[in-house]
Amino acid sequence: MTPFGERIRALRRERGVTQGDMARALGVSSAYLSALEHGRRGRPTWQMLQRIIGYLNVIWDDAEELERLSALSHPKISVETAGLSPQATELANRLAESIGTLSQEDISSLLTLLEEASARAALLQRSKRRR
Repeated sequence: MTPFGERIRALRRERGVTQGDMARALGVSSAYLSALEHGRRGRPTWQMLQRIIGYLNVIWDDAEELERLSALSHPKISVETAGLSPQATELANRLAESIGTLSQEDISSLLTLLEEASARAALLQRSKRRR
């Protein structure tokens, strides 16, 4: 299941809506909505995302969160490392080969480490632009 699918399912259940009801309202099949929730489909289109947001009646921060989760929920991701360091290529390949065997605790730790590194990189970029 993708982060987007997990959130859609939670919102749907909070509202007491079945997958079939939501699918009919959105004009898609139950199979499509199930595949979207389980990560067997790629990210929804922008138009579909807006229809989902409207149907679930989410606004502001919740809508932005769904958009963010949608962007992070492509189940078959590829990573371009051409032009990066050999270590970056190794990292991408090691993650691809081992992600299925990592514990949830290790995945959470790696995500935290990545978020911290990304925040440092963003600060460095802002600092360079100010100079």
